[in-house]
Amino acid sequence: MKTIGLLGGMSWESTILYYREINSFIKESMGGLHSAKCILYSFDFYEIEEYQRDGNWEKAAEALAAAALKLERAGADFIVICTNTMHKAADEIQSRISIPILHIAELTADELVKNGIKKAALLGTKYTMEQDFYRSKLTGRGIHVVIPDKDGIELVNKVIFDELCLGVVSQKSKREFLSVINDMASLGAEAVILGCTEIGLLISREDTQIPLFDTALIHARKAAEYSVL
Repeated sequence: MKTIGLLGGMSWESTILYYREINSFIKESMGGLHSAKCILYSFDFYEIEEYQRDGNWEKAAEALAAAALKLERAGADFIVICTNTMHKAADEIQSRISIPILHIAELTADELVKNGIKKAALLGTKYTMEQDFYRSKLTGRGIHVVIPDKDGIELVNKVIFDELCLGVVSQKSKREFLSVINDMASLGAEAVILGCTEIGLLISREDTQIPLFDTALIHARKAAEYSVL
């Protein structure tokens, strides 16, 4: 079994999900008392979010790269960045280490293609929705990406940082998210990418008829699968 290096704490609310899902897969696939071999570096998310807010992506990348190197030195065989937004720094992190990174957007694109999705709505932080570092991984696989309008982007971003990252799950915000999803469906989206690892705390497949692709669940499961290949 390979050892998984987790860059977590961004936020810790979703890092819990990663740990649970990875170990659940190992238990189901291997049985008995098996559990995943993993090493977790958990950030103080306040520091990383401040870099994001200030547009200091270089400093954020340096912090994650340094942590990834520590995980490698501690025995990790590959790295999982437990957040969508900080995949903006994936190339920089990869340049500092010799073990692979499992890229969340690439794995999500694999799932979309496998399911025949050609047009998908992307919900996440404003950085993930608006910038090209994430969307290019999807468009490069032939997937047309749609995002909310300006008000929708602000709503989704605010709920992520002001509520979900703090463990707050609001029924009002859930209704607002579902309204945004319905708007995306009206624009021809065949599926919705939950492109922030916390959104699954708020929205689940039972809440809407349009297919949902929860990136945190996809990422965690693929990490577990890769660890036992």
